[in-house]
Amino acid sequence: MTARGSSVTLHLDGRGVKISNPEKIFFPERSLTKLDLVQYYLKVEDGALRGVRERPIVLKRYPNGVEGEFFYQKRAPSARPPWIETVVIRFPSGRSAEEALAWVINLGSIDLHPHPVRRNDLEHPDELRVDLDPSPDSSWKQVQQVALLVREVLDEHRLLGFPKTSGSRGIHIFVRIRPALTFSEVRRAALALAREVERRAPSIATSKWWKEERHGVFLDYNQNAKDRTVASAYSVRPTPDARVSAPLTWEEVPQVDPRDFTLETVPARFSSIGDPAGQLDANSYSLESLLELSARQESAGLGDAPWPPHYEKQLGEPPRVRPSRRKKP
Repeated sequence: MTARGSSVTLHLDGRGVKISNPEKIFFPERSLTKLDLVQYYLKVEDGALRGVRERPIVLKRYPNGVEGEFFYQKRAPSARPPWIETVVIRFPSGRSAEEALAWVINLGSIDLHPHPVRRNDLEHPDELRVDLDPSPDSSWKQVQQVALLVREVLDEHRLLGFPKTSGSRGIHIFVRIRPALTFSEVRRAALALAREVERRAPSIATSKWWKEERHGVFLDYNQNAKDRTVASAYSVRPTPDARVSAPLTWEEVPQVDPRDFTLETVPARFSSIGDPAGQLDANSYSLESLLELSARQESAGLGDAPWPPHYEKQLGEPPRVRPSRRKKP
């Protein structure tokens, strides 16, 4: 590491990476700096890169740390090193954006938000993403219970899921899949999974899109729609305590406290036990069984569910109007 004025240069793999304003405080509650954030990612780089390698990334930049304003950047900066790779993503709205695949932390990006596709095939996801989003009145215990139910359903469909804390109050579960289905088909499989979990535990799990209909833990199937992203494994989240989205073993899920995983604690855990998601890329799976479940649900009268508001109206989609505002027959 070479210091010069208000910057330092890290020498990594034969390249110099300049870190500007390294002493800028990014997490005031913990007195953690921009350089602390960079060094964290270097300590867990094998795990962090597993979640973003060859993937387009949306930059969520906090130039003044977690207490400052942030903005999204979907185009790679024009002033970038020649070794930064980019790819063009086209969104449902018709927009396009260049995405950087690396070299983001110095730009003020705290957490990493990759798309579920690889740069060589942007139309066929290779991840099924299960996002457990607790409602304000739900408990962490309920999130844990729903996560275990997700595992139960995945096991029955011969799918291997890898859980991680979201870095907030939820849990994410990723399944590596063969890049053969469209975004819509993967979303349909995720909706079928969400509805099956809801059927088994309707008191704590819901697949309902409208917040006024939700209770307990929402299984957000729309995170599998095109252009949606979630924080990747080992991402530091923009929370006062610098909490991390940490991969877990299934044995840990019933007993962990998400507050235990922070920028300061995760490197030692990573060094001690390795990466619980280390085998994520070892096998890829077919979603045929979940799509068959979806077909059975549709035959029983369950059609499509609402899409996010900026998507075009889909064939068979119910009205995009809150139930309380719909006209009564």
